[in-house]
Formats: sequence, structure tokens, C-alpha cells
Amino acid sequence: MELGTRAVHVVNEPLPSGSRPLSVPLVQSSAFAFESAAELADAMAGPDGPYVYSRRGNPTVRALEQTLAGLEGGAGAIAFASGMGAVSGVLLALLRPGDRVVAQRCLYGGTHSVLADLAERYGIEVVRISGDDPAEFEAAATHPAARLLVLETIVNPTGQVPDLPGLLAAARALGVTGLVDNSLASPVLCRPLEHGADIVVHSTTKYLSGHSDVLGGVAVFADDELRRRIWPRTVELGACADPFASWLTLRGIPTLPLRMREHCANAAVLAERLADHPGVSAVHYPGLPGHPSYERARKVLDGGGGLLSFELAGGREAGRAFIERVRVARLALSLRGVETLVTHPASTSHRELDGAALEAAGIAPGLVRMSVGIEDAEDLWADVERALE
Repeated sequence: MELGTRAVHVVNEPLPSGSRPLSVPLVQSSAFAFESAAELADAMAGPDGPYVYSRRGNPTVRALEQTLAGLEGGAGAIAFASGMGAVSGVLLALLRPGDRVVAQRCLYGGTHSVLADLAERYGIEVVRISGDDPAEFEAAATHPAARLLVLETIVNPTGQVPDLPGLLAAARALGVTGLVDNSLASPVLCRPLEHGADIVVHSTTKYLSGHSDVLGGVAVFADDELRRRIWPRTVELGACADPFASWLTLRGIPTLPLRMREHCANAAVLAERLADHPGVSAVHYPGLPGHPSYERARKVLDGGGGLLSFELAGGREAGRAFIERVRVARLALSLRGVETLVTHPASTSHRELDGAALEAAGIAPGLVRMSVGIEDAEDLWADVERALE
């Protein structure tokens, strides 16, 4: 069954009567009652038994987990209260003091901060690599303490696409767990488990829910044994998914393939026109010929994605002036909803990085990030062109 069909037919269990509701029911209950103490005790043994307490499992949340595991091609999933809850939960469950993490140099600022905090407080060693060369990873991971490789399918905001097949194959050969943040691509454009990842994380706040009204996250596992090993730690952490947020995400998933098609088409139009504009010194979009990751993106992704960034000739002041002049696009921190959003990464999403780290990550002072929505492409271009003038 193709992904578009699977997205429409989300996991939905039949009712006791035998009929199946077309919409997943919202079970907004914090706890569940039992007839006997023995049944309650048995239910607490693992993640897939009867529901006991919604921090440990909930019917609506489980429907989301099973749906996203199906879309990513995984054996199982754990839903979280946010994307950073998913990242933090997995890292805290997997890592021990003295472990080594090999991480892509340009990661989401929140992930960068968690790794820096783990390094400072628990002696986790973080080694940074470009993400372009498996040999570079092997040199960093040929170490007895190497435990984890952390990558992003599409890097925010530069659009870099790492060598997922090469890096993940090298990680598998060395016994290093491969973790990939697939939030920017969604399962429509890439399914990292197919390239050898062990864990895929998402901020479901973004493309999966798609309507700027949800906070959530998920981790999808290639191996169910790994999910079962991590699950108790995530229960203790308490960053569990909310049933209502899960229900809203399930409501958004059926239109995900349609929305991604429009996101990608609009972003491609804007990227091509921005590249020809005299006021723009550089455009970063993996679907644009000339981007360093263009050829790799054609092999790994089923589209260029809905995020692009560009540098203005006037530097930091020109970039900040631009984001205040747009009218159709909105100045907001998040991304990947149906509406177009702009922001200035150096002072927002990547504010945790100092000047040297920003430069190493390829984030120029005047870089503008644009999360392209599904509005009419000509309306978006008119808004951008007016703001550039």
C-alpha cells in the first residue's frame, strides 16, 4: 500500500460493537479502572498491554504511535509531548557518562543545547562531523565509547542533506546506534529507517500535524526490542504525549502527502526566483541545482522540501528588515505549517550558537529562513519581491 493511502487510513481500532469509527476517538482520560488487582498489576508490565495511566499509554496516543510507525516503516513508536521531549527522552535513555556521541555539525539549536548540557554535566563526549563523509564518521566512531550518531535528514536552515546511506551503514558496521531527525522531510520525502537508521524522531508540531495548533513529538524504532528498552525511561521522564494533541495530529496526517506536494512546489518557485534577484547573495535549498547537496537530495529525498533560506546583500540589518516587511508571510518562530513563516536564525532558532559555531554551521548573520506554506505561489512571490525592494 502506498504512503498516501496509508496516511488517509490511520490506525483505528474497532469499537466493542464491531463497527469502526472513521475518526479516531479521543480518549481524554488520565487513568483506567480494572476489576481486579492482578489484572492491574499485569497491565503495568510493558508498553503494549491494557491501559492503566495515560503517562504509560493511552488509546488515542497509541493510535498515533502505530500510525507513525507504519508511515516510517518502523516496528514501533513512542509519542512525546514535544519534539525536544522525543530527542531528550531518547538521549537520556541511551547515553551513560563517558559515552561518545558523533553529531552532525549543524543541528537544530535545541538538540545542540541538550548535547552541550550532557557533555558538561555527565561527561558525554560530543564529536562534530560535517555529515558528508562516512570516513570522517568512522574516524570519530572507531572508539570503544562511541554509542550514538545524530543526524538530520534536511539541516535547518542551510538545507544540507547528509550522506544518510553511507553514514548509517558505517554506524551499523561499528555497532553505533543511528538517530535521525526527520522533521524537515516527513515520511513523504524520506524514511531514514530504509537507509539503515535505528531511531527516527519527529517534532509532530511541524509537517505531521501541519496546522500550527499542536505541540508533540515521536520516536520511531526499527527494532521493537530497542523501543521496549527505552520506553521505561521515557515513562520516568514524564514527557508523554497528550491525547488531545495526538488526536489533532491524527486529524492532520491524512492530508500530509497533499500538503507536502504544495510546500515543495512553492518552495521551488521561490528558490528559483530568489536566486535570480540582485538583492540576494545566496539561496540555500536542496532542490536547487548548484546547492552542495543537490545530487544527494535527488537520491535520498522525494522532493526538495518546504524550507529554504537566503542571504541578503545587506547582511544582518537587511535580513531583519526583510522579515519585518513581509505581509503574507508571518514573522514567527516555528515552521512547517500551512502558512508561510519567516525568521532570523542567528537570533532565534540557533541563538544558542556563538559566532564561531554559526560560521561553522554555515549560518550567515543576514540569513533569512522561510518555511514556505501552501498559499498561492504568485501571492507569496509578490510579497517577497515587495519586501526585498
